[in-house]
Amino acid sequence: MLTTHIFNTSPASPGHYLEAYHEASKRAKNILCVTLSSKLSTGYDMARVAKEEAKGELPETCIEVLDSQTVTAAEGFVALAGARAATEGKDLAESVRVAEEMRDKVTFLAFLDTIRYVYRTGRIPKVAATIGSILKIKPILTSSSGLIRFIGAVRNKERGIDRLLQLMRNKVGQSAVHVAIMHAYAPDEAKILKERISSEFNCAELWVTEFSPVMGYATGTGTLGLAFYKD
Repeated sequence: MLTTHIFNTSPASPGHYLEAYHEASKRAKNILCVTLSSKLSTGYDMARVAKEEAKGELPETCIEVLDSQTVTAAEGFVALAGARAATEGKDLAESVRVAEEMRDKVTFLAFLDTIRYVYRTGRIPKVAATIGSILKIKPILTSSSGLIRFIGAVRNKERGIDRLLQLMRNKVGQSAVHVAIMHAYAPDEAKILKERISSEFNCAELWVTEFSPVMGYATGTGTLGLAFYKD
């Protein structure tokens, strides 16, 4: 039986972004704000509203807001690309360009151990989640054009992991690859996945992180994800 808990989220307000801009302006004259996909959240719009407000309050600070068009650690790689460019001495315009290039090449994949909870995000009907749960369907998701899309399903976790790695292999081949492994309350499984990726791929960068509490609540315990790009 599916839980009937109500699931609601809300983005940060313009005031939250403006506060962050003020704090960042104490350390830098240029700010690049990278947001969650604008097709999944209004955070991008809120950040832009705050940017307009900041023109009067922070006249000496230049702010750019970039829609990552993705989620989770894939968004993180976009932000990291911009930050690394800035660390190398590139100006704001060039840092934005580097972040945009990363946005175009980073990939997000996720394997859900159960479809039981996804209806709480509002992205599939509860009846579909119920049927999927009964049939033990374990979906595989990706992000594309700013949206989360269903790209397949398996019946057990072993096949799900194999499918994730095959999808990554199809994209990166033997190239050096930067990988972030994400998990929802499954650190041991994430550690095993890290060891497997380390042995099967040419990793230039490989780290593990947790999904946010919101992602964990929406997808359920046992969800594993990958964000990656090749050099």
